[in-house]
Amino acid sequence: MDSKEKLALKLLEYYSKLLTEKSFSVTSPEKQNFAYGINVSNKKHRVALLVYFGKKGNKTVLQGNKESEIYKKLNEIIFGEKLFAARNDDINPDSYIGTDESGKGDYFGPLVIAGVFADPEISLKLLQLGVRDSKTISDWQIKKLASEIKKIANKDFDTISISPDKYNKLHEKMGNVNKILGWAHAKVLENILTNCDAEEAISDKFGNERLILDALQEKGKNLKLYQTSKAERFTAVAAASIIARDSVIRWFEMNSSDLGIKIPKGASGEVERTAKKVAKKFGKNKLNSLVKVHFKTSKKVFESI
Repeated sequence: MDSKEKLALKLLEYYSKLLTEKSFSVTSPEKQNFAYGINVSNKKHRVALLVYFGKKGNKTVLQGNKESEIYKKLNEIIFGEKLFAARNDDINPDSYIGTDESGKGDYFGPLVIAGVFADPEISLKLLQLGVRDSKTISDWQIKKLASEIKKIANKDFDTISISPDKYNKLHEKMGNVNKILGWAHAKVLENILTNCDAEEAISDKFGNERLILDALQEKGKNLKLYQTSKAERFTAVAAASIIARDSVIRWFEMNSSDLGIKIPKGASGEVERTAKKVAKKFGKNKLNSLVKVHFKTSKKVFESI
């Protein structure tokens, strides 16, 4: 049994345990040509879950009535998304770098971009750790997971935290946030490639794909880059999302403590009220060093004080 076949069996055993814990009836894994499979059922329906192994790596496939409740539920559990229509089965890399960002929609705080390299064994460890889309995880869980992800990834991860000061300068120079993201995602990929020989990468689609491709330098020019919506369904992207969000959370905690004012995330009315409070207490220059100035919130705040 080669390494890919062993990993396929380990993945299926992981899914089997996960689904059994969620009260599904699950058969024992069976080998079927170039795959290991299990049947999963509830009181009404049954579907098959297979993990294939071959030269291109491992691929997980769900077979059954796509309209059935059990199929939709398992798809959500296994692939981490609610709408199967959004899934792109053409993207199935064996070993790859996943990148994601956090802080883009927050008036206060940095823009953080992170990346994680994962081969099949690392992906399995991340799955077993509980890695999934960071938006479904609480702040305290994020901290714990981020620390463990970094241990698993070893040297094959990278984080770029763009402080509000630097962000504002870059925005003034580049003109929009997507250009900043393209540069930062490319930089993260280049940094990770100094330690590993990944040939593929996946990022969430945030704009024209040329934004990343054109910013890649010597190491990244040969990367096959996939940019897709809901990229957090890919384990390495989800891991990168957690690391990025952890960095943002820590910034908010540290600066809330320093100011003696709890800084909220997002760009809501509460955020606007907090910004006014900070400006009145510490001055406009201090506020500008903490926020993304181009947000409409800035105009509202400065017009009222």
